[in-house]
Amino acid sequence: MKELVQTDPACITEDLRLLRDQLRRFVADEVLPHADAWELDGCIPRAVFRRLGELGMLGMRHPVEYGGADMGPVASVLFAEELGRSTYGGLPAAVLVHTDMSSTHISRSGSDAQKRKYLPSIISGEKVVAIAVTEPGAGSDVAGLRTRAVRDGDHYVINGSKIYITNGVYGDIYIIAARTDAQAKGSRGISLFIVEKGAPGLVVARKLEKHGIWCSDTAELFLEDLRVPAANLLGEEHKGFYAIMSNFQNERLVMAGMSLGASLKAIELTLEHVRTRPAFGATLWDLQATRQRLAMLATKVFAARALTYEAAALDAQGIDCVREISMAKIWACEVHVEVVHACLQLHGGSGFMRGMAIERMARDSRVQTIGGGATEVMLEEVAKRL
Repeated sequence: MKELVQTDPACITEDLRLLRDQLRRFVADEVLPHADAWELDGCIPRAVFRRLGELGMLGMRHPVEYGGADMGPVASVLFAEELGRSTYGGLPAAVLVHTDMSSTHISRSGSDAQKRKYLPSIISGEKVVAIAVTEPGAGSDVAGLRTRAVRDGDHYVINGSKIYITNGVYGDIYIIAARTDAQAKGSRGISLFIVEKGAPGLVVARKLEKHGIWCSDTAELFLEDLRVPAANLLGEEHKGFYAIMSNFQNERLVMAGMSLGASLKAIELTLEHVRTRPAFGATLWDLQATRQRLAMLATKVFAARALTYEAAALDAQGIDCVREISMAKIWACEVHVEVVHACLQLHGGSGFMRGMAIERMARDSRVQTIGGGATEVMLEEVAKRL
């Protein structure tokens, strides 16, 4: 199958191209033969995380002194793009939560002792991490969370609930957001805590059944008098909201990246289909409407790719680029939903059948405009910076 993209932005170095080649071999040899079974099981085997750890893929955003590679945001986008090309959206969802959405809080805000304790096993894939911010009444509006953490001697006692937590069922380490100052309003008074699986009071209430991304596990959590050592406070007390907002830039970049990879793969699959599918004495490709629709979709994806890598390159330079990252998240994810549903349409009846990659990709795509900050929230982030 011919690859759609033949040139790369300048920020993709030769080292990153070699990384991409390695990732493609991993997906071809170790994901595609098994991923249907993962979909049915509703989880990704721990061996997959360990294998990614062996390949050095789980430490790209972590400091070298703790076993990471410190490769920066461009590498994260490329990683996400290649995982997105797998056609199994649950794979990048679970892995990127581990690499870029949760464990990065430890790298950014953790003490030396916390980094030494947790990062080696996270980077090796022995331990899988989840981020627990979202609540039944607080999603994109992080400032509205109600989970409480009260200091009690050398511990905090946490009560509340979390929902839609990726890696929440089978994960080992949870980064939990809770309000530590009951009097503070809005974004003030929120803190982050490191909590290990099995801690008394941390209850996996249920494994959630989802519209898509089936092979990533998603949980509802209850926190019932959960006692957390004060030493597990992550970063400054009451400053967790700002840490969450800062790390959102990682999250939004990789969500854009995985959308790019999946969009490009969807178009490639569809081009192969329409060029061989007989229709009206020729092929679907011979119909002008088909060709022009795919040309427009490809144009939108190429524009999203350029915008996303430009935002990642700005972030790598330490430039304030919340606006550009928000734009990339908006455009790449919205275009992704458009692309996969248009490609399903061009597959006709076969595209509606379970077992077809494009059917699975259409289901998996829907979360992209919701997770990590809904499109409407992202538009407000852009509008504030115009």
